[in-house]
Amino acid sequence: MLDKISGYFKINRHLTITLLVILFFGFGVYVGANNDLAKISRINSLDATVSSEADFSSFWKTWNAINEKYPNASEVTNQERVYGAISGLVDSLNDPYSVFFTPEEAKSFEEDIAGNFSGVGMEVGIKDKILTVIAPLKDTPAYKAGIKSGDLILKIDDTITTDLSIEKAIKLIRGEKGTTVTLTILREEETEPREIKVTRDIINVPTLDTEFRNDGVFVIRLYSFSANSANLFRDAMKKFSKSKTDKLLLDLRGNPGGYLDSAVDMASWFLDNGKTVIIEDYGANIKQKIYRSTGYNIFNDQLKFVILIDGGSASASEILAGAMQDHKKAVLVGEQSYGKGSVQEVVEITEDTILKVTVAKWLTPNGVSISEKGLTPDYKVEYTKKDFEEKKDPQMDKAIELLNNWPQ
Repeated sequence: MLDKISGYFKINRHLTITLLVILFFGFGVYVGANNDLAKISRINSLDATVSSEADFSSFWKTWNAINEKYPNASEVTNQERVYGAISGLVDSLNDPYSVFFTPEEAKSFEEDIAGNFSGVGMEVGIKDKILTVIAPLKDTPAYKAGIKSGDLILKIDDTITTDLSIEKAIKLIRGEKGTTVTLTILREEETEPREIKVTRDIINVPTLDTEFRNDGVFVIRLYSFSANSANLFRDAMKKFSKSKTDKLLLDLRGNPGGYLDSAVDMASWFLDNGKTVIIEDYGANIKQKIYRSTGYNIFNDQLKFVILIDGGSASASEILAGAMQDHKKAVLVGEQSYGKGSVQEVVEITEDTILKVTVAKWLTPNGVSISEKGLTPDYKVEYTKKDFEEKKDPQMDKAIELLNNWPQ
């Protein structure tokens, strides 16, 4: 795929790698156990000891050279240069999800968390240095316009995404309700880029749908792990129980994640009390934090359970699906998941700037890092362009086949 990209534009530098949430739903931060939006720490003073190996003279020499040599140096304020230096410091970590937010960016970040914004309703990240769609959310403008998981975004209106910071990409894609943005995208199975015009709107995050099929399969389609998703899942479990069937299909395709505690709560429906759902690994010198099932576990060993995943399944989706796979409670069908398996903490640097920094990685109950490559389904089934055009769903078909021919 990178060979195809090189014919369209040359990648000139390493883009800031972070998870861009246009909808900012599955940012997978320290949004966790108590529904807190983030664990905020305040840095009041610069009292850290800097290693004697760090030579700051080169920094100040560069600063002075800019003042002396750069023709328009006066147009950039000293504070803007400091913000740029901090961003470069964070970039040096070479971490996909650590990022510094200037005052304007921090305000946008807070609006995203609160949900007070309009946009196109998709989550994107950067893979192989290319801005890539993780998943459009159901019934949002991006979804209705035909944006798909895995689409590579080459241009936003007239701006090529090469050398474009992630924060700038957010600003360009978001906008006022009723306005449009044109995305030039390249799809994996295609050789030429296409333009897709999307009309921005207020985003209402879809959460969950249920369906009881004629063949006795109860389907739950979970689109996001929102603040109320655990309660909605509880209602779905009641409907499933009343259906008197033992065939359950959970569709997590295109679900970019969300609240950690929602994933833990949902896993608890299938696991004994105390069973590990997910492990937060902070490295060699800090004790791991283990999130455990609260033990609803109302189902016996006769439950037939299949989970659908794809490249748009990320964060909390991977936590839930990974726990079910490791504990052998469900069979996974579909394609490799995204691989969003790190924990971010939000640190208040000043009253109007913040740092989102990676503090841990998520491991499945068996100790497998989600970040490495995502989850591998037990049954790999592709969903092709031809399938889409012919309105076929081979992944769903395989899941139904497995449920109707249990045990495996």
